[in-house]
Amino acid sequence: MNCAYMAPLAEAVRTAGITAIDRRADPSQITPDDFFAESDRVRRLFSQVINAPDPNRVAIVPSVSYGLAVAARNAQTERGGNIVVLDEQFPSNVYTWQRLCADHGLELRSVAAPPQTVRGRAEIWNSRLLASIDSKTAIVAVPHVHWTDGTRFDLLGVRERSEACRAILVVDGTQSIGSMPFDVQNIRPDAVVCAGYKWLLGPYSTGLAYFGPAFDHGIPIEENWIARLGSEVFSELVNYQSEYQPGALRYDVGERSNFTLLPMLAAGLEVILGWTIPEIQTYCRTLTAELTRTLRARGYWIEDDHFRGSHLFGVRPPHTVDVRRLAEHLQERQVAISVRGNSIRVSPHLYNNPTDTDALLNALDQFPL
Repeated sequence: MNCAYMAPLAEAVRTAGITAIDRRADPSQITPDDFFAESDRVRRLFSQVINAPDPNRVAIVPSVSYGLAVAARNAQTERGGNIVVLDEQFPSNVYTWQRLCADHGLELRSVAAPPQTVRGRAEIWNSRLLASIDSKTAIVAVPHVHWTDGTRFDLLGVRERSEACRAILVVDGTQSIGSMPFDVQNIRPDAVVCAGYKWLLGPYSTGLAYFGPAFDHGIPIEENWIARLGSEVFSELVNYQSEYQPGALRYDVGERSNFTLLPMLAAGLEVILGWTIPEIQTYCRTLTAELTRTLRARGYWIEDDHFRGSHLFGVRPPHTVDVRRLAEHLQERQVAISVRGNSIRVSPHLYNNPTDTDALLNALDQFPL
């Protein structure tokens, strides 16, 4: 129950990878059109996942940190301004902004979480987040759900507040997109960055980023050939171009046309779209409903169901319990979870069933609180 760590390869994804490796064994099978067709296919599929009307606003990146570096390089900031993040946010979505603050004289505001014993904790945390955004805020960089315990943040409220303060909204969708509905047209973020190897069911070293109009004229991290206008015509590459490809294609990573990884990522996206994201969330909620009720009754803390993802949630034991020892106990019993902060992070998917939730509950029962 650990998809938030790394998704197992679906059969369709594994098959796509094997087929791609076999094709790569004979480079004559790879045509100039293949440098572009697979990338365009991935953009179209991801656009469907996030309800983005223009696939050209999707860039192919190797990691979340790469996409965030693009956003940081092109964000407009003024000395004395601030950047807002969350307490215990994923490191890649903190280090990027620490560097930008250090280089440009900005304040990094980390919004602290209320104690887990406080009633309405998520509501309070969301309120603190909104209160931290002011007229000097240049960037708000937050996830949809917190990676340690699944706490869900009110992105619509954050977008309204950030717009009022003329701040850019950058969303890390790694632990939500693909398993929880995310609508670009509704939330209207300036940038969304998402790793491919978790809830998008793709391979490692793949990721996708949406860049809105605020980034239409930015400078990419790399000056690679395929991001330039007219790169489709190989015979004309000796005629250098100053203009970039339209939209977010300028931000594509070099060698983005990965003939093994992109077919696998595309296959993962197709699997998700076939299952449908609302159904994934519904299945995870149904699967874990009895588990979460039982654990709460036995003294474990889990965020209120209305303020967390059903596909990812933190289970916090009483403060007297050594969480690391508890994790070792679960591993010995072949129950795969992750420890993040002081949470046991549980993250099921469609490949899980009640036998798995029973195994987790039984293993926890065998550990003295």
